Amino acid sequence: MKRLALIIVILSGGLLLYATKDFPSWGDPTSPASTHVSPRYLKKSLEETRVPNVVTSILADYRGYDTMFETTVIFCAGVACFMLLRTFEKRETDHYYRHVPTGITIHIKGQREIPIESKEFEKIDAIWTPYDLIINTVSRFLVPFIQLFALYVIAHGHHSPGGGFQGGVILGASMIVLAIAFNLRTAVRRLGERIDSIMSALGVFIYSGIGALCVLLGANFLDYKALAQILPIDRVAARSDGILGVEIGVGIAVMAVMICVYNNVASEGRYDEGL
Repeated sequence: MKRLALIIVILSGGLLLYATKDFPSWGDPTSPASTHVSPRYLKKSLEETRVPNVVTSILADYRGYDTMFETTVIFCAGVACFMLLRTFEKRETDHYYRHVPTGITIHIKGQREIPIESKEFEKIDAIWTPYDLIINTVSRFLVPFIQLFALYVIAHGHHSPGGGFQGGVILGASMIVLAIAFNLRTAVRRLGERIDSIMSALGVFIYSGIGALCVLLGANFLDYKALAQILPIDRVAARSDGILGVEIGVGIAVMAVMICVYNNVASEGRYDEGL
């Protein structure tokens, strides 16, 4: 079986390398991309979409199908990580609790349920890091600003570098900062696994849903100018608003998948102890 897999890989790689001879030379100014595609986008992007950032107009409008499937691939990666790592089995593991007033750590072996319900006790990880006033305070003040900047990157991707992918990564990073500064349970309490799973699918649904809405309005899939029929704007502005809508979907999907991957990898799929 391994030999067969190796043969398939070698043949596929050889076929791909053979196909590269038909590509234009690197940096060839006479290639179709340089003589037709790029000038067309640079000249017509602002006129047709009212989006000053040509990169955003290309990714979310002219190449909308490609970006939608890129978002779907990210979603599939999160699902694969969940299927491979997530476990719901209750293991006979040791539990550690800290008595908050005194700081004394209590070690209880082989208990399935939480044996201590008093608010004076805090469940901690096996390798517990003492509370650090500076790290925790700075992270609490920093996370809201990171999230605010992420929203700006998503909403302002039309006019400056940014967009759904970049903003989604920044949003996901803000929750990871919280998990690292405090612990994984603190981050999961703010954004639970169920909500995170719904949001990862919601992002793809928003993207494809906008495309489906265009079809219902009598246009092609992801032809945003059809949105002018239900929005009080002209057809060109509708393309701009359609781009913003799909960018929001991309940002939600990227953020949720990034958090899902981190939580599963950091806790080995158990959501009990992080890195």
